[in-house]
Amino acid sequence: MTSTQGSQQIQPVHTDAGEARITWHRADRPRLVLALGHGAGGGIESRDLAALAERLPAHEVSVALVEQPWRVAGRKLAPAPKTLDTAWRGLWPALAEPGLPVIAGGRSAGARVACRTARELGASAVLALSFPLHPPGKPERSRADELLGTGLTTLVVQGGNDPFGKPAEFPDGPYSRVVVPFADHGFAVPKKASIGPDDVLRIITDAVTGWTAGLM
Repeated sequence: MTSTQGSQQIQPVHTDAGEARITWHRADRPRLVLALGHGAGGGIESRDLAALAERLPAHEVSVALVEQPWRVAGRKLAPAPKTLDTAWRGLWPALAEPGLPVIAGGRSAGARVACRTARELGASAVLALSFPLHPPGKPERSRADELLGTGLTTLVVQGGNDPFGKPAEFPDGPYSRVVVPFADHGFAVPKKASIGPDDVLRIITDAVTGWTAGLM
C-alpha cells in the first residue's frame, strides 16, 4: 500500500530479493518516469538523487527513488550484482504502472543495474550517475561492456576526478557524457576548487533536465 508523507508517496514493493521501496516525487502532468537506484555505499538521500527528485517534477518528469531490499532491511553491505538485478526486475512493473516511458537510472552500483537490465525491461533510456567504470586503481577490471551494451539512449554524468573512472578513461561509444569538474565519485569537490557544492548540483540537474527534455 502506498503511503503519503508530505509531497512524497512511499510504495513498498515485494521482490524475489526481499521488500524494496519506491519514493515517488510526481509531476503534475508527467510525460516520463525517471527511476533512480542508489549506490552500494549510500541510499536515496544522496545529494544528486535528492536534487533530481526536487527539480525534475517541474519539468514533466516524475522521479521514483528506488531503495534496494538490503537497504530497506537495514543491512550495511550490498549483495551481489545478480541479487541487485533481481530486485530491480521485481520493481519494474510498479515503475511502469503509470503507463509512461521509464528511464532506467541510478548512481554507481545503481547505474550498473540500470545498464545491465534496461533493454530487457523495456526502458526508454538510461541515466548513469558516477558510473563505476572500474574499481579504484584497477583499470584492467573494466565494466565498459555494461555501459556500451545498453542499446539505448544513454547519458553518463561523471566527476572529473572520480577514482572509479575518470572521464578520459571512458571508451568512445553511443552515449552522451557530462563532466562535473573536480568532482569525486560522490560528486564532492575540494574546498580549493573553483566550483562549490551548489554549482555541482546545478551542473547535474541542468544536464539531466536538458537531456530529458529531448526525450519523447
